[in-house]
Amino acid sequence: MPSRLPAETQPVTTAPGQGASHDTTALLRGATASAYADTVREVADDVAARLKSVTQPFSGASRSELQDLVDAVDLDGPPSGTREALREAGDLYAKHAIWFHEPTYTAHLNCPVALPAVGAETMLAAINTSVDTYDQSTVATLMERRLVEWTAGRIGFPVDVGVEGGDGADGVFTSGGTQSNFQALFLAREKARRSGTRLESMRILATAVSHFSIAKSALLLGLPDDAVVAVGTDAEGRMSPDALAKTLVDIERTGDTVIAVVATAGTTDRGRIDPLGPVADLCDAVGTWLHVDAAYGCGLLVSPTRRHLLAGIERARSVTVDFHKSFFQPVSSSALIVRERADLAPVAWHADYLNPEENDEPNQVDKSLQTTRRFDALKLWVTLRALGPDGIGALVDAVCDLAAAVHQDLATDRDFRLVGTTDLSTVLFRYQPDGLDAERADALVPQVRRVLFDSGRALVAKTVIDGRPCLKLTLLNPDATLADIRGVLELVRSAAHGLLAGEALADTDEPPCRDVHPRLPRTEGEAR
Repeated sequence: MPSRLPAETQPVTTAPGQGASHDTTALLRGATASAYADTVREVADDVAARLKSVTQPFSGASRSELQDLVDAVDLDGPPSGTREALREAGDLYAKHAIWFHEPTYTAHLNCPVALPAVGAETMLAAINTSVDTYDQSTVATLMERRLVEWTAGRIGFPVDVGVEGGDGADGVFTSGGTQSNFQALFLAREKARRSGTRLESMRILATAVSHFSIAKSALLLGLPDDAVVAVGTDAEGRMSPDALAKTLVDIERTGDTVIAVVATAGTTDRGRIDPLGPVADLCDAVGTWLHVDAAYGCGLLVSPTRRHLLAGIERARSVTVDFHKSFFQPVSSSALIVRERADLAPVAWHADYLNPEENDEPNQVDKSLQTTRRFDALKLWVTLRALGPDGIGALVDAVCDLAAAVHQDLATDRDFRLVGTTDLSTVLFRYQPDGLDAERADALVPQVRRVLFDSGRALVAKTVIDGRPCLKLTLLNPDATLADIRGVLELVRSAAHGLLAGEALADTDEPPCRDVHPRLPRTEGEAR
C-alpha cells in the first residue's frame, strides 16, 4: 500500500546569527515539540494502516527488484523534508518489510512486540538517554538495575535489592544473546587467566547444537581453534550428563583446563533444554564455570505452567536472557545476569573524562562491553507494569501450547514426517509421503522454502538435523491459531506437490495438454 503520510513543504533554512545557516526545525527540542508530535502521529497512523491491510508476511518482491528500488534513491540529492522522507521510507522499507505479527511468519526467533513496549520505544528514542554513566541517565540507570535484580530473582540468584556494592547477583542489558554469551565467556576466561591458566590450554564445553556465538566468542577471545569441545547429546538433542562427565575427565587427562561449560535452555532448532541440574552437579564437582544460554527459553521464567523446565538454572554462574525473543520486546533487549557481582569486575575500565575511579556515582561502564547504550530496559519495565509477569508468561504458554498442537497434527499426517519434539515452540518436519525416497525429500526442503518465500505468503525456515535437511516452524506469535499453522502446512504441501508434478512433466516425452495449463502459450488457430 502507498504511504498515508501527508506531503509537506521544503524545510525552512534560516540564519540566526553569524556563520553557516542551518535548518532550525531539524532537531527535536522545545520549539519543535509540536512538529515532533505531528510527525510521530503521522508515522504511527501510516504503520497502523499497514498493519490493518497486511495479509501476508512479505511482499514477495525479488531481491533484484528491491535492489533497484534502493539504488534509485539519490542519497546526495536535494533535501525533501521530514514528511516526504518518511513517506519515501514507508514505501521503500515498510512496504517490503517482513511482518512478524503475521501468523504465517514462522521462520526464525522473531516475535510480535508488546504494545506497551512500542510506546516505551517512542519515549526512549526521543529522550535519547545513554545508560553508561549516572550523569547521563539518572533514574534510567536505577530502573535498569532494578530490572536486572528482578530478572536475577526470577532465575533464583541471591539478590541484594538496592544495596550498592553487595555480593549478590548483578548484570547488564546488552544488544542480544551473542553479546551476552561473549561477555559471559570473557568473564570465565579472565577468571581462569588470573588463576594462571594459559590461553592455549583453555577449553569450553558445549553441545554441537549450541548457538554459533559460543564458537565465535572463543575465536574473538583468542582461544585455540579447538577450544570449543562438543559434548554428546541424547536422541532429542539435550546435553548428556554422562557424555559431559567423560569429556571433563578426558580433558583433565590432557592437562588442558575447562574454563566453562555452556548449557542451553532452548536450542535454536529443537527448542530443547539441557538437564541443568545434573550439568550443574558436574560443574560444581570440578569447580568450573557454568553458563546457561537461555536466550530462547528465558520466557519460561514467567510461565505459569512451565517454569519447572528451568530447574537448576539458579546454580549457573551466568545466564543469558533475550527479552526480544520470549518476552515479546522490540529489538534490541537482552541481558547477561551473573550470580555474584564480583564476577563482572574484569569488564571495569575507568577514564577521567567519563567515570573516574574516585567517582562514587553508579555507572554501568564498569559492567558493560559497550559505552554509549540505549535505555532498552524501559521497554521491559513498561511491559511488566502493563501486563504483569503472569501476563507475559501466558503469552509464552500460548506459543508452547500451539507447538504441541501442531506436533499432534503432524504425527498423524501421511504426507509429513515429524522430526522429534520440543520443550518450547519449534516444529521440525519433512515432506515425505510413502513412496518418496529420502534423497528427493532432502532436495524438496530448500525448494519448498524458496517457493513460499518468493510468494510472500508464508515464511518457514530450513535446517539440518542428524545430517538430513528439514523444514522448521518457529512459533512465537501467541495470536496465531492452529488453523493459521494448518494453512502454512497446506502451502508447504501444495508447493511440494507442484514441484514434484513439474518434475514429472519434465520427464515425459509427451507435451502436456495446454487446455489444462492455461499459462502456456496457445498455438495459432487453437480454440480459445
